[in-house]
Amino acid sequence: ARETLRPFYMEDSFCHYNMFNHHFFDGKAALDVCRTFLQEDKGEGVIMVTDPPFGGLVEPLAVTFKKLIAMWKEGQSQDNGHKELPIFWIFPYFFEARICQFFPSFCMLDYQVDYDNHALYKHGKRGRKQSPVRIFTNIPPNKIVLPIEEGYRFCSLCQRYVSVENQHCEHCNSCTSKDGRKWNHCFLCKKCVKPSWIHCNTCSHCALPDHSCQGPKDGCFICGELDHKRSTCPNISTTKKVTHENNQNKRMKVSNLLYNLYRKPGYTNDSRIFRKTMVISTGLT
Repeated sequence: ARETLRPFYMEDSFCHYNMFNHHFFDGKAALDVCRTFLQEDKGEGVIMVTDPPFGGLVEPLAVTFKKLIAMWKEGQSQDNGHKELPIFWIFPYFFEARICQFFPSFCMLDYQVDYDNHALYKHGKRGRKQSPVRIFTNIPPNKIVLPIEEGYRFCSLCQRYVSVENQHCEHCNSCTSKDGRKWNHCFLCKKCVKPSWIHCNTCSHCALPDHSCQGPKDGCFICGELDHKRSTCPNISTTKKVTHENNQNKRMKVSNLLYNLYRKPGYTNDSRIFRKTMVISTGLT
């Protein structure tokens, strides 16, 4: 959500907000709107769905989300002190370890998120099966049913839905794939790895066949030249422009999925679950 969406919402359902520093652009009035929304009916039926820019750091986002969680908990009774605010955090799968570091109760769903008008994350030849975007949540994965017609199945051993290609590994005792492909178990590394990786005896771990055993080289992360760093790269403005355009083109296609998740036994009998929606703008341009 952005500031341009303000005309489409009432004042009590929209906040222009920077999620990276917990700043409400409209001051205390907007803060009060957010607090009232989170604490109404003791917080029943509230769910937080967040889709931050993928270039954002996990740590400031986690700090901000914890502040919103604390605000929500202020409206909880003492009997419900153990309850958690249901959260769906949409982010690339390679941030899993970082996100779970700040939120140990979170797990990563195997659902591959698509976007309209995005060159990398839409249906087609470079579509869903290559999307690195996942949903991180504190809702037990066995409560979340993923659509079978989109290529997902239920693993009775893991007690969660996974993609059809994500096969259960009897050695790891888990469906180990992170990127939608079938991973292979390496007995030397004692874990499953990407199918394109092989074990390197020099490095003592699995890596791409053409990797350098000498480790990463010094130089620029953008163009690869060795005579300067990223901060002084002449191509940095072009990179920023592409990132900005990609962020603007992101449009979610998981609304129906998130709605249907709460229509399953144990979560769906409460008709108030989706009775209200609040738009919180990132404040980014």
